Amino acid sequence: MLLLPLLVGGCDLSMKDQAKGTAQGSDLLWPGGPPRQAPPAGTIAMDQPARDAALATPPPLTAALIDRGEERYGIYCAVCHGAGGAGDGTVVRRGFPPPPSFHARRLVAAPARHIVDVITNGHGIMYSYADRVEPADRWAIAAYVKALQRLPEPGR
Repeated sequence: MLLLPLLVGGCDLSMKDQAKGTAQGSDLLWPGGPPRQAPPAGTIAMDQPARDAALATPPPLTAALIDRGEERYGIYCAVCHGAGGAGDGTVVRRGFPPPPSFHARRLVAAPARHIVDVITNGHGIMYSYADRVEPADRWAIAAYVKALQRLPEPGR
């Protein structure tokens, strides 16, 4: 019994002391080993074909899709675009440049694909949300925005 604490106490089982790479660390995988290399040309993430397929074709318009879009819009879009889509979100009221109202004639006439493309690639000062919003959710947000455009613009 007395020997066990001595044996275990001598081992350093701490995870914080493990060797690991850091962003500012060496470009070698391990000391004396080969350097890190960029992936071969044409390499894609395993789920990229499925993501591309989900982005290529809009899903059927359902109440569930619009509900999901409303939820995602509240999370990602409302801070700039406002709850009603008028471009009067919280960050705008604190001095950030306002985005255009979704009730503007050109955006009402734009297809849902345009909204999906802007979410994917960004536009103007809006950066891309492709790494934050899943392709299916981009379509859901676009469906919700199109539904929102059928309502009167807030404040009018």
